[in-house]
Amino acid sequence: MVTHVPAEAHGDERGALLSFVEAQRGAIRRSVLGLTEEQAASRPSASELTLSGLVKHVAEAELNWLRMAQQQPNEKARTEATWSDSFRLVGGESIPDMLAFWESVAKETEAFIASVPSLDDTFPLPEAPWFPKDGAVSMRWLLLHLVEEIGRHAGHADIIRESLDGKGAFELVAMERGESWG
Repeated sequence: MVTHVPAEAHGDERGALLSFVEAQRGAIRRSVLGLTEEQAASRPSASELTLSGLVKHVAEAELNWLRMAQQQPNEKARTEATWSDSFRLVGGESIPDMLAFWESVAKETEAFIASVPSLDDTFPLPEAPWFPKDGAVSMRWLLLHLVEEIGRHAGHADIIRESLDGKGAFELVAMERGESWG
């Protein structure tokens, strides 16, 4: 990791976990710094993944997990027919729109986690072949899963960005700070 995740206040597990989630979010946000919409939508490899698509996907994935934890319907739920749209911008969507949407989801996630009585509280998993029958997970599991999910895609974003213009994570952190690297 090229950024320092601040240590939690003694015993603040929620704060520590949310800090690690935010560190991974930051890596993906930085991957689109200074790019045009066209560059961010380009595919520099055989992969279907694009930087703008990754921003949208992780924002929608975080919202989906948040709604499951809240046990509320997901207003952006995908079907098999619309699944691929979660990996690309469509219908006039833009990177600034997706970043703003994700920021609102992140704030809602953080407020929700602050409001739950315990990270040991659980919520049911939906029926799916990859989940155990009648499965449930804790709020702690949710946060750890967000670190895993967003972190996995942050690695994809690193590779895509380097393939586009050679900029790596250290240079992007410097750019975000208005500094130069190297």
